[in-house]
Amino acid sequence: MSNYEIYKLFFESVKHSIQKGTFAKLTLAKTIGNTDLMNVYLRIAILNSKIGFEITFKYQQEEKIQNCSVDEAFELILPYMNNPFMSMLLFTNQADITLKLNKKRIATITEKSPTFKNASEILLDYNLKQIEF
Repeated sequence: MSNYEIYKLFFESVKHSIQKGTFAKLTLAKTIGNTDLMNVYLRIAILNSKIGFEITFKYQQEEKIQNCSVDEAFELILPYMNNPFMSMLLFTNQADITLKLNKKRIATITEKSPTFKNASEILLDYNLKQIEF
């Protein structure tokens, strides 16, 4: 399976967690070397009555925030994998799912016990039956 296919599979887990109402946060982490961009965080946002993301790009000197749809988020954050980030972490109230690149730049997905006890409050307040991307 190619890395791109693994990335798509991981992002399907993200969509599934939103649909189930278990999504807490998505983070890109573990940079390669000392980079200006330190972290990228994705949190749920309601955009034009639809579920979307507020993406925070945390640099050493500043933060930039961008809003986008769920599908747009995949295309926006994918270029940051392998440059400069080596992992993506999906936090849900059921499990922590990690997409990680090893030294040979081969992607794998692992799952472990949840860090967060509660899903995103915005998601919980939103009527899950009306979820549209």
